[in-house]
Amino acid sequence: MSFLIDLTTSIKVATLTTTVRTKTNVPAADVGDYMKVFACTAVMMQTVLSLVLKTGPNSNVQTGIGVIYNLVKYTAPAFIFGILFTTIRTNESSDLSNYGNYMSKTFSSLFVPTFWWTLVYLIFIPSVQQITHFHNVTSFLWQFVNGNAAPHLWYNTMMLQFIILMPFFWWLSRWAVKSNKKLFCVLTVTVIGYFCWLLFYDHFVFYGPQMQHWYLLDRIFISFIIYGILGALAWKKHVQLENWLRKFWWLAAIVFVLSFVWTNSELKSFGHPVNLANAIYYKPSMTIYALAVIGLIAALAFMNIRHHSDVLNPMHFLATYAYRAYLSNVFWLQIIWHLFGCKRHP
Repeated sequence: MSFLIDLTTSIKVATLTTTVRTKTNVPAADVGDYMKVFACTAVMMQTVLSLVLKTGPNSNVQTGIGVIYNLVKYTAPAFIFGILFTTIRTNESSDLSNYGNYMSKTFSSLFVPTFWWTLVYLIFIPSVQQITHFHNVTSFLWQFVNGNAAPHLWYNTMMLQFIILMPFFWWLSRWAVKSNKKLFCVLTVTVIGYFCWLLFYDHFVFYGPQMQHWYLLDRIFISFIIYGILGALAWKKHVQLENWLRKFWWLAAIVFVLSFVWTNSELKSFGHPVNLANAIYYKPSMTIYALAVIGLIAALAFMNIRHHSDVLNPMHFLATYAYRAYLSNVFWLQIIWHLFGCKRHP
């Protein structure tokens, strides 16, 4: 009898173990995946709004476009935060000795798609180039690497720098969590340093004396470093972050509403016609807004993970293709815009 009981127990344990392993092996989304999916979806809306605004709508429609544009103006910060969150989670013990293996993986998933899509834009849709157009081999190569090949590729130039500099974030995230003092030091220096950067940008670049000459500053990694550092530390302190968001998500919601009103007030002050170039990332209002959105998305992700939501696997699947969808969205939008016979297009 005892033999039968032991055998039955062993079967149950084995079945349970198999079930757990099966569930564990199924890819499930993390906070970074949520950031990528939300950011990719929102950035496509930015492209559509920019295109529609060029058709010359009336003032009321322009105002509405500006409001919606501000609503989805969190994409680059969320994507950077998500990339660093997931990369630190999946490479938690990595250091310089793992850099070669890491780069070989990211080369095929990030650098190769960027190369081909940049080539497609420059060769097949050269009209979407920004700032200046290429006219010889040298200017072609310059447009290829500086992010001017299409309206959205400036972001790739900046984002890929975070990938190249990933060993720094591996080291910093491990060093910062060794003590509360070090963590507080990193957070303080990051926040104060970043807001000093915003003041610098506002004074010298945004309608400043170097507006035309220093425009490439918006694609240097330092312009978004606060989101990279916070994304890396968010994984290291994900338990504490989840507990905080679980209790105080409503505070992030209040900040979201107030900062959204602030950003729209700033854009409205420029008057009409609405120029979306005035809704830049490099302002205190937009930085606070982006951080509030990141907090709300993280709160949603943590809640779904906590409750083992059925959306986790679909979100992970979508996140896998988010970057490639982002790269191609301007291409497909241009095709649709022309195929459906819009009489006024850029």
